[in-house]
Amino acid sequence: MANKDYYEVLGLQKGASDDEIKKAFRKLALKYHPDRNQGNKEAEERFKEINEAYQVLSDPQKKSQYDQFGTTDFGGSQGFSGAQGFDFSDLGGFGDIFDSFFGGGFGGSSRKRKNAPQKGNDLEYSISLTFEEAVFGAEKQISITRSEKCEKCNGTGAKHGTKPHTCDKCGGTGQVRIQRNTPLGSFVSMSTCDKCGGKGTIIKDPCPECKGRGSVRKQRRIKVNIPAGVDTGNVIPIRGQGEHGVNGGPAGDLYINIRVGNHPKFKRKQFDIYIDEHISFGSAVLGTELKVATIDGDVKYQIPSGTQSGTVFRLKGKGVPRVNSHGRGDQYVNIIVDIPKNLNKKQKDALYAFMVASGELPDSEGNKKSFMDKIKDNFK
Repeated sequence: MANKDYYEVLGLQKGASDDEIKKAFRKLALKYHPDRNQGNKEAEERFKEINEAYQVLSDPQKKSQYDQFGTTDFGGSQGFSGAQGFDFSDLGGFGDIFDSFFGGGFGGSSRKRKNAPQKGNDLEYSISLTFEEAVFGAEKQISITRSEKCEKCNGTGAKHGTKPHTCDKCGGTGQVRIQRNTPLGSFVSMSTCDKCGGKGTIIKDPCPECKGRGSVRKQRRIKVNIPAGVDTGNVIPIRGQGEHGVNGGPAGDLYINIRVGNHPKFKRKQFDIYIDEHISFGSAVLGTELKVATIDGDVKYQIPSGTQSGTVFRLKGKGVPRVNSHGRGDQYVNIIVDIPKNLNKKQKDALYAFMVASGELPDSEGNKKSFMDKIKDNFK
């Protein structure tokens, strides 16, 4: 490469910025990487050229000398080597690609370590409520089993009076650096420490209560306040009542799933209530005062004369309270007029007389007379 133009190798003009150099290297290294061009010697040589060019142009001192003197002789071989401080994580995510090629994190990989604080797992619990409990709210007691910090060792996992020791292999980081020598140079990757399992500490005397885990399974009774107005499908979060956190992380949350039973009379749609009320044929014709059931108790409602079956009346503000808010829904009353069955003779005669009077049926002479006309005929 002594007589080659490093800028030309990366497809750049002399004086290109650091950002332009990184972008060009990322694009070309991804294109010519041997894992994508297996058996292609030309691609392998091209990859080596790209790496060597980047080693020079990404180093401010070497780049300055190269720009000034146009030489690659800096007192030693410029072969690609991870030991020279090259960090793939500097390429803004390109290191993740090399992770998949070589099975490890390069340089400053940002992957979460096992000894980092982690939030505990969330838990779920389903509660069945009656219609009334959901409408007016309730206080329920539930029992859950979860992992909690071991009180004997205060969550350290070490026997009382002792403490975990920092892993002498990884120095407490939970990761170790591994250098791999390949035909393309030396690559340095980060791997989970096999001595401490990535925890960064080693427990020589485990706590007999938790067996070194730092947490134990326990059953707890928890009070749950159900707000008025909840419905099936609603979820109530209870913060910090989930599983114990790891490495000093916060506890998870508990999510209460609501299921509401049916009511024999009331039907609910969101915050409104629907109800059917039956009235007699005579009450529908003449009108009546109806006693209507609501979730607050019976109320009186005046049914006007001539009310038809299927008429719907609204009782404003007699519905379900809105969750964590002001106001309530409404109640809708559907009127059903009951048609009488199995009439006795007196009832039939009265109804026949009504129909004759209404002109629906003819009189005894075959004429459709009004009821008043029939009375007049009786006085002749």
